[in-house]
Amino acid sequence: MTFEDAAAKPSTPGRLSRERVLHAAIAIAGEAGIASLTIRSLAERLGVKPMSVYYYVANKSEILDSIVDLVFAEIDLPSLDRDWSQELHTWAQSARRVLARNSWAIALLESRSTPGPATLRHHDRIIGVLRGAGFSVATTAHAYALLDSYVYGFALQEAALPFDSSTAAEVAESIMQPFEPGEYPHLVELATEHVFQPGYDFGNEFAFGITLILDGLAKALIADG
Repeated sequence: MTFEDAAAKPSTPGRLSRERVLHAAIAIAGEAGIASLTIRSLAERLGVKPMSVYYYVANKSEILDSIVDLVFAEIDLPSLDRDWSQELHTWAQSARRVLARNSWAIALLESRSTPGPATLRHHDRIIGVLRGAGFSVATTAHAYALLDSYVYGFALQEAALPFDSSTAAEVAESIMQPFEPGEYPHLVELATEHVFQPGYDFGNEFAFGITLILDGLAKALIADG
């Protein structure tokens, strides 16, 4: 069952559950942003009184911890028994897809001081893959920080872009229109020879970046040994 399916079901006090509460919270955050998520808005979404919500969650902080954990649970965990680079490439692509569906969560993923089991399992697995590949503890720390920064940073940038793949050329043209010809030649070159080309999709840049990072980590692994 997806987050959307669970949140869409009709709610009555007798059918309320912690799962229903959390999936409704995710639906609110997805539709109107995390700032719109309150106990009151959650109760209205579920068709119950606010006190009914408190039976399942203590406060908003617990809700945030729990829905972040649900997002982490959606990300495919890499295997400890296969090629580390390919596994991390697959993990990164999964993380990007999950964050694209839940862009409200990006800023929260590393901010919770009481992480849930899925969150901890996720972090432990990535570290385990790196350690199993032979990275030292220190290099594992460097690699994990790099991977996190790239995956979450790309997701944040992608979510903030004022265009999608179908409107990239149109938006870029409107941005450049007020400026004199030749004022920003390198931007124009990039736009006309790359962004404006048929089939351009900013999301395709992700694969280039994660491949470059993993290739660099492979070289670091050799040096680590």
